Order: sequence, then C-alpha cells, then structure tokens
Amino acid sequence: MRIIEEHINKKQPEGLKPDGTPYNVLIIDDSMFIVKQLSQILASESYNVIDTATDGEEGVRKYKELYPKVDLVTLDITMPKKDGLQVLKEIMEFDKDAKIVIISAIGKQDFVKEALLLGAKNYIVKPLNREKVLERVKKVLI
Repeated sequence: MRIIEEHINKKQPEGLKPDGTPYNVLIIDDSMFIVKQLSQILASESYNVIDTATDGEEGVRKYKELYPKVDLVTLDITMPKKDGLQVLKEIMEFDKDAKIVIISAIGKQDFVKEALLLGAKNYIVKPLNREKVLERVKKVLI
C-alpha cells in the first residue's frame, strides 16, 4: 500500500508529454556556461536536450535537420554568424508553429519586443533562474 501512495503523490516531471515521452529541446546559445546551466535545469524535470548549437547558422541548420522532433527552442539574442532575431525569422519561415523562447541579457528589451512580434512565444532574462526557466518553458508547451 505504501508503494502505491508514494507513486500517487509523486508528481510527473514537467518535461514529460502526456504520453510519458520527454519534450525535445534545442538550445541555441554561444555561451557554453548558459548551455550547461539550461541543460541541467531542463534535465532536472526530464526534458530531453536533443541538441545544442553555438552560433546562429548552426542553430538554423540543426533545427531543420531535427524537424519535426524539436518541441521547443531556447534561443540567445546575441550570437556570432547570425543573431537571434535572424535565426528566429528563418526558423519561423521554415516552421510557422515553432515554439521558441528567447534568452536575453538585461537591457535588451527592444530585441525581446521585436522577437515576440516575430513569433517568439516567451522570453527568459539572464542570469537564469531555475523556477523562471521552468515556468516559461512549461507555459509555451502547454
């Protein structure tokens, strides 16, 4: 009986779809520190980081390669080769239903506003806060 109670009281990780499989996340960010931090936060709730990209060109290429397996993209605004806004435009042209959450440093509000107008579903401000990351990601996926 005790095992059944423990099973009932244990909440399902946020990173799992109703069918029990994990949501797949593509992280596009040039900061290895942010990639590692995001990966750990997402893994803690059973999200699957399907891949990462360290610049905008690689991010667009990987999204197209992994499509339609990507459920969510976290996208840094400031990156080499292509900035986050350009990456956002290209992914949205390729897949109008893409779910993209912008990652932005404080003071980049204009970029965040533009990103939301271009189709980003939400944003997260650095430094990363575990609860905020999980809350915003969950909102986009529901």
